[in-house]
Amino acid sequence: MHIAILTFQGFNELDSLIALGVLNRIHKPNWRVTLCSPERQVTSMNGVTVHSQSTLDAIPTADAVIVGSGIKTREIINDSAIMTRLRLDPARQLIAAQCSGALVLARLGLLVDIPACTDLTSKPWVQDAGVTVLDQPFYATGNIATAGGCLASPYLAAWIIARTEGQAAAKSALHYMAPVGEKDQYVARAWHAIAPYLHERNTQPTPFETTGISSC
Repeated sequence: MHIAILTFQGFNELDSLIALGVLNRIHKPNWRVTLCSPERQVTSMNGVTVHSQSTLDAIPTADAVIVGSGIKTREIINDSAIMTRLRLDPARQLIAAQCSGALVLARLGLLVDIPACTDLTSKPWVQDAGVTVLDQPFYATGNIATAGGCLASPYLAAWIIARTEGQAAAKSALHYMAPVGEKDQYVARAWHAIAPYLHERNTQPTPFETTGISSC
């Protein structure tokens, strides 16, 4: 299971790195989460430079892809050298977008007749792309999910875990990262946002392996 988190120049650390942390609560031999970038190094909107762990060539074979957001998303969607390499297949892959990442999905034609969630800054741009923007933190239909607001990134991660490893694994990952003294309330609130978009057929573990979540 390979989950690629698309992380571009000017990326928002909260989007890419929180999702990375939550997803890595699954500790299994075949579970791999990578920051996936066009360049070997990318620098965040706040000046944090990270090394990419996979390239855009890994996108077509990834099992799940999260499109992170950042301050350069509108430049990215007009960069044909990048966009032509983003070959996403919602028939086979779980595809998620955080905040302005919805612009990438819109440009790829993946949000036709599908509403989306995004952040308040990106909202008018996503609407200009012909997408209906919802006033909520998370929405999913089929294999496509979107989230709005930096701290909604754990919802995308939990959705992917629930779809592949089951609800118990997703709730456990959320419980681990939630603030002490607020864990049950945090998980309940997150699950209130995610649960309406999960179906029984999508919340059972896939044939990969038995779920494994490590302790701290």
